[in-house]
Amino acid sequence: MTATPSLPASPRLLGAGDLASWARFEALANDDAWSTTLLGSALSDDTLEVWGVFEAAELHAVAVVAYLPFDAELQSISVHPHARRRGLAAALLAWLLARTARRGAERMLLEVRASNQAAQRLYHKLGFAEDGRRRGYYRCDDGGSEEAVLMSRALPADVPAE
Repeated sequence: MTATPSLPASPRLLGAGDLASWARFEALANDDAWSTTLLGSALSDDTLEVWGVFEAAELHAVAVVAYLPFDAELQSISVHPHARRRGLAAALLAWLLARTARRGAERMLLEVRASNQAAQRLYHKLGFAEDGRRRGYYRCDDGGSEEAVLMSRALPADVPAE
């Protein structure tokens, strides 16, 4: 197994003052971008954490994590197009796995489009396993739908403090 790349900078918890930056990033990084309203709601939701990785004051990666009673759910992870293929998503997700474990989560859950093979390879590399599928979960531009692959991995109980 190859080593996970390191982050270029420590992730920073995003707040309301980061909304405009995140909205610009989201429009570039995701074909199915969240609306500015949804982004603002995520930033003000006490059950969510929105983490950003900046390089030279530019947002390069964002992850959104929801906390449930015993689990953490990765709701979104994305990397700016010009920062891709450098291991940034893997490094950010590895950091999040340790952080959520320190917060007491027992498992990390996520769902991913069945067609997103690159993301599934990343998740498998980081110890996630497929738990099932949801038929017709994602809507497609052509009016059709796509399955969601449900994945999870157990988190260690003895993660050292940062």
